[in-house]
Amino acid sequence: MKKKNKDMEFIKQKMDITFSLRRMEIVEMEPMVSEVLERWPGLFLEEQDLMGKFKAALEMLTPRLLKLYRARKCAFSREMETLLEMLDKQTSDITSHRRQVAVEGLPIFLRENTEKLFSRCLATDADDKQVKGIKMGVLTVLDDDDDTVINIALVLEETIVLKDIPDTPTALAYLFGLLYALNMEFPKDIKYTCETIQHIFMEMSTNCSQRVRSFKTKLLNQ
Repeated sequence: MKKKNKDMEFIKQKMDITFSLRRMEIVEMEPMVSEVLERWPGLFLEEQDLMGKFKAALEMLTPRLLKLYRARKCAFSREMETLLEMLDKQTSDITSHRRQVAVEGLPIFLRENTEKLFSRCLATDADDKQVKGIKMGVLTVLDDDDDTVINIALVLEETIVLKDIPDTPTALAYLFGLLYALNMEFPKDIKYTCETIQHIFMEMSTNCSQRVRSFKTKLLNQ
């Protein structure tokens, strides 16, 4: 995909002016993501949404999340142990790896299917195979030879709406901003993970399930 120069200030001004119109059209007509991408491309620019709030929350919560994961890892599948072991093997850019494990551990701790939110594929996979079956989530594209991360993309309804994202936590922040803008429901398979990010990280809702309230209590007691 060829990149174009964007006048971000101009686009932001126009997006702010038309926000109520976009929300009304999206809520009432429920268009496909591909249609919104065509009609409102500014929704999918990296500068939109609640990035600052999410990153501040992640910075504060990462030590608590990792402490909680380590304390309870025996209660979960081997998946949590593997995730923590991979973190312990890192020798550089430790802070970024800690943040990534903090968010990737959420569906494991909440006993949901991690692959429904975080997907991986090889760079040589066909485009349709890369996104097939992904309702919403973060797609990491790996090099065929050494599993080096080549790209991180955001997928909604089997459509790549953002690519060249620097890391997984950043991709999640974009994802939840877009879910609000597009009025999309959380997939049932990762309902509690989505609710946790919405309620605890983004502070976009005061209502949450008993499972998420319990998780929040455990987290804040660390």
